[in-house]
Amino acid sequence: MAASKAVGEILEQDLREVGERLGRKLDSLAGSTLLVAGGGGFLPSYLLDAVAWANDSILSEPCRLICVDNFSTGVPSRIAHLQDRADFRFIQHDLVIPLSLDEDVAYFVHGASIASPTQYRKFPLQTIDVNVVGTRHLLELARRRQARSFVYLSSSEVYGDPVPEAIPTPESYRGNVSSTGPRACYDESKRLAETLCFTYYREFGLPVIVVRPFNVYGPRMRLDDGRVIPDFVRDALEGSEIRVFSDGRVTRSFCYVSDAITAILLLMVSDVHGEVFNIGNNEEITIEDLAYKVARLFGGRKVRLVTNPDANYLTDSPRRRCPDITKVCSLINWEPTVTLREGLGRTAKWYRTQERSL
Repeated sequence: MAASKAVGEILEQDLREVGERLGRKLDSLAGSTLLVAGGGGFLPSYLLDAVAWANDSILSEPCRLICVDNFSTGVPSRIAHLQDRADFRFIQHDLVIPLSLDEDVAYFVHGASIASPTQYRKFPLQTIDVNVVGTRHLLELARRRQARSFVYLSSSEVYGDPVPEAIPTPESYRGNVSSTGPRACYDESKRLAETLCFTYYREFGLPVIVVRPFNVYGPRMRLDDGRVIPDFVRDALEGSEIRVFSDGRVTRSFCYVSDAITAILLLMVSDVHGEVFNIGNNEEITIEDLAYKVARLFGGRKVRLVTNPDANYLTDSPRRRCPDITKVCSLINWEPTVTLREGLGRTAKWYRTQERSL
């Protein structure tokens, strides 16, 4: 795929690495159709680009791509460079309304969701609707189309705030989640969406896979997303000090986007179904240490611990987050390869050279 304003050098590098890691493992996509719901989102847009790259470089016959999005939080410019491709079709649609489709679809990736903490607390009912009603509608469409694979992009938020003995957190951990707090609209609706997926697996034999991403980051994240890396990068780009809205001692484990996309695609074309997988990097870092890493990338900005004016900002937010990735590493022979230093460097370089809203 030729570099463009919407793709650029860094994304070209990412897509090439994904393609080289996957190689002939994507052969089953040739001549098939893949529907990506929420394709204007961060992870789904990367996935679309990765398959488009495979169409140009690997596959004997193109995989037809269908992107569905209503752009409530997705960004049109993330997919604008795909619009003129013969193998790409865009449908503007809200999944809360059943989608009518007149063609066979072999693969589904459901990434339509309001995932930004700022946005899902602002629009809690819409968040619940797309995660529950939208998931049910898409599962039903996949059942009618006799899909080969249905990948649901869930979230590590389904674990809530894990007890210390459940860190690193395995897929078997059932969670410590508030059903009444300000984050519950997202956490609990994601949990119910997983229940829907496994109900369709048991009732109809639909080949579902549930993926729980852990703090995936990289180019194209919106700077107003409300998640920690875009927040820090925005402060740095604006020339201000980097603000940490906590005591700085909470931890997260960050996974670069190309590693996550590689794992998702490997799972999608695998023979494994009816399973749930953590996708992430199991190296923890405190948020304060992360802030200093970002500060150094932007010329040594100052870091300051501050209180967020939003009283609910930290309510029900976990103190530690680290995935146990043993299951996915052993089952599909995958592991994260991009270090945090390298991934942050690529991310910083991209934001310096691209439109910040992509």
